[in-house]
Amino acid sequence: MALIALAADKGSPGVTTTAVALSAVWPRRALLAEADAAGGDLVYRGSAAHGGPLNPNTGMLSIAATARRGLAADQLWDHAQTMSGGLDVLVGLGSSEQSAGLVGQWPLLGRAFATLAESPHAPADVIADCGRIGGDGPALELFAHASLVLLVARTQPESIARVRDRALALSARLHGTQRGTAQFTTPLLGVLLVADPKDSSKVSNQVNDMLVASHSGVRVLGTLAYDPPGAEQLAGRRRGRLDKSLLIRSARQISFDLNQKYGAAWAASAGPAGPGAPGAPGGPSFVPGQGTAR
Repeated sequence: MALIALAADKGSPGVTTTAVALSAVWPRRALLAEADAAGGDLVYRGSAAHGGPLNPNTGMLSIAATARRGLAADQLWDHAQTMSGGLDVLVGLGSSEQSAGLVGQWPLLGRAFATLAESPHAPADVIADCGRIGGDGPALELFAHASLVLLVARTQPESIARVRDRALALSARLHGTQRGTAQFTTPLLGVLLVADPKDSSKVSNQVNDMLVASHSGVRVLGTLAYDPPGAEQLAGRRRGRLDKSLLIRSARQISFDLNQKYGAAWAASAGPAGPGAPGAPGGPSFVPGQGTAR
């Protein structure tokens, strides 16, 4: 099992929606971590399993208050909350100002996220929503501990050009100056496109060709359907069969493909999730207020 980090270069391509959707259909237990130094959104989007609001003070903010004394992976569960539908989440900071409490602690968080898979009590993959990233910042300190970093991008020409340039910069930062190593070195770097389902295959091939030509070593690893109604359902703002939405169907395909291709390597140093655990095969998946996404 693994730490999967999601981020964007610029704009709002839907990193949080992507992170929630993947966590909802992940084949093993997943802990969704809002690791965006600018602040999180889930406390405003979702409700807790008990029907009330999520507590904004329990999550990354409470970790900031305790991590200076050290942070074992199992301690992450002390700061997690369960959303309506069953997804475990570390809610994000309330604002960028609060990120001062985590200065110097991001590598410690990264190690805890990455080793939660090895917990003998409650193993889980961590899917981290890192928000927008730049040339520097705390997200990069998390990336060093990730098994996979996914850059989320829309398909407008300017977005594709930016994600290519960011992929090159990240590859150099994380893997050194040898170009073209991102598909062979940990953390694996990949691009996840948010695209209109009608032309997603064509666009994905075009973007992948561009990435190959850039010699970054980064490849398109999946395409998430651009599905505003599905995103509204996922956020609990619209009723309907979320499990039949294009958003969830495409997230399920991405999850399946990633785990088929890389799951054996991720699981090499950790056992499988416990039977019946949320997100484990045969266990429930999260859908706000609706039960499961399967």
